[in-house]
Amino acid sequence: MSAPVRFDRTKVKLGVTPTLWWNDDFPSIDIGIPFEQAISEMALAGFEGSSVGHKYPTDPSVLREAMALRGLVVEEPWTSTYFTLAEMDDTSLRNFHASLEFIKAVGGREMVVAELGGAVHPLPVAVFANKPVFTDEQWDALCAGLNHVGKIAAEEGMRLSYHHHMGTGVMYREETDRLMEGTDTGSVHLCLDTGHAAFAGFDPLDLAKAYADRIGHVHLKDIRPEVVAMAHEQSLSFQQSIEAGVFTVPGDGSIDFAPILQTLAEADYEGWLVVEAEQDPAKATPLAYALKARAYLREVLGW
Repeated sequence: MSAPVRFDRTKVKLGVTPTLWWNDDFPSIDIGIPFEQAISEMALAGFEGSSVGHKYPTDPSVLREAMALRGLVVEEPWTSTYFTLAEMDDTSLRNFHASLEFIKAVGGREMVVAELGGAVHPLPVAVFANKPVFTDEQWDALCAGLNHVGKIAAEEGMRLSYHHHMGTGVMYREETDRLMEGTDTGSVHLCLDTGHAAFAGFDPLDLAKAYADRIGHVHLKDIRPEVVAMAHEQSLSFQQSIEAGVFTVPGDGSIDFAPILQTLAEADYEGWLVVEAEQDPAKATPLAYALKARAYLREVLGW
């Protein structure tokens, strides 16, 4: 192992998502682990915060108290937008404002959004063959919508980052590039998800280098290449891919995270580095994988 990657430790925090403990897209991927156990194990593994999952309390004061008891904070909510569907535009804005008020109430400042117009990742269909392809008009609507909510977030002292995602219209590298080129550099940032990039077939390191100065949030997710190959060969759905083990935590798959993190450090990245791996907890014991990820990051980061 080379010398540790040097971030400004006062400006970078390590988080983890509850997708190690249960799945928010697919409720059937769940062995009954309650909220309190999940966040206790997050703290035990050495993380500082987490994103919001569907088992979390919806009362901000209750959630803040439960997290604070374990030395944790909430670092992001997931927010779905539907700007490419004209009839859903009002829904997108309502979703956004609700998430914004919630994350402010629990003390966070990060907003992570993804466009789900036409998305197939929740459906039992082949994820590669059926992903949506946006028209020019839909691209214009998406970029205009993101610029609008990005400005709202900035005015509220929040930071909005866009999450490229499997099964959506912003899945491949060229689609991610088009979104970044079509949105305001100052108010729409990129949520770099290493696992979704690698699963979609492009290099997360190259993506990090291309947009280092616009990355506002980071999901550290590893992949198992043999399962990616299976997803192509057997036309697997997103859920089938997850259940087959396509994602795992950093240090357990094929991605070398050291140069990715070095790229971010050299760009003076400030924000959250969030471990994420949609896994079946019946096959991958959540605490064991949380500890594995934390040990790997401790080796790479030196803390």
